[in-house]
Amino acid sequence: MGINADERPKISDMSGHTWLKQVRALHRKKERIEQGLFLVQGRKVVQELLASDLRVERLFATEEAARGMGLRDAEVLPAHDLERMGTFEEGNEVLAVVHTPGRRRPRMPARGELVLALDGITDPGNLGTLLRIADWFGVRQVWCSSASVEAYNPKCVQASMGSLFRVDVAHEDLAALMVDAVGAGASVYKAEASGEDVFTVPLQRPAVLVLGSESHGLGDEVRNGPGRSIAVPRAGMAESLNVAAAGAALCMEFFRRR
Repeated sequence: MGINADERPKISDMSGHTWLKQVRALHRKKERIEQGLFLVQGRKVVQELLASDLRVERLFATEEAARGMGLRDAEVLPAHDLERMGTFEEGNEVLAVVHTPGRRRPRMPARGELVLALDGITDPGNLGTLLRIADWFGVRQVWCSSASVEAYNPKCVQASMGSLFRVDVAHEDLAALMVDAVGAGASVYKAEASGEDVFTVPLQRPAVLVLGSESHGLGDEVRNGPGRSIAVPRAGMAESLNVAAAGAALCMEFFRRR
């Protein structure tokens, strides 16, 4: 019989090397959800974390990293232990175990606001990059379909480079949210290769910009839902754009005409 999640030793109560297996378990989505914890790694992203209001359970670092970053509360460990705990192929020198924020409920776009909506984004690196793009262009909300990858996947956390801590991410029924957004007075724009040239389309805010999956584009429910299809114009012969590249180009045009 397996151990109930509530009966497991908590990381905060562990001593010695008993934490190692428990921290490594957070590499897996099931464990992250059950424990309500996720990992933040690397000097830059941990610094961004410590500047946020997220609650850190434990902080581990090599002696060199703790000294270089001024981490007085870090538990200093040998480099070989950090290598076993982290998900990087090499260079695991600082790692935080962090409490996952409570479920974020999406709110309808306010006046002048742009919301990014992501339908079936399955690559954690792409999701993290899109969160970074959203943060760059001042987008405060990202709506993800239930088929999208979890935002607290270690690859997504790393790719966001701290933007995950500043952008509200909600996983919801995206097709229903689009209908609600239109009812609340927002304009919906769906990125599709067959869409109108974004440079010629009037872009009205508040707005929701919808991007589809890397492989399949928008799902049927979202594609057939409300909204106007737009596209980044093409001058060369490339078949398609990476979803993050398309997101950056479209967000830039919305920003230019804000």
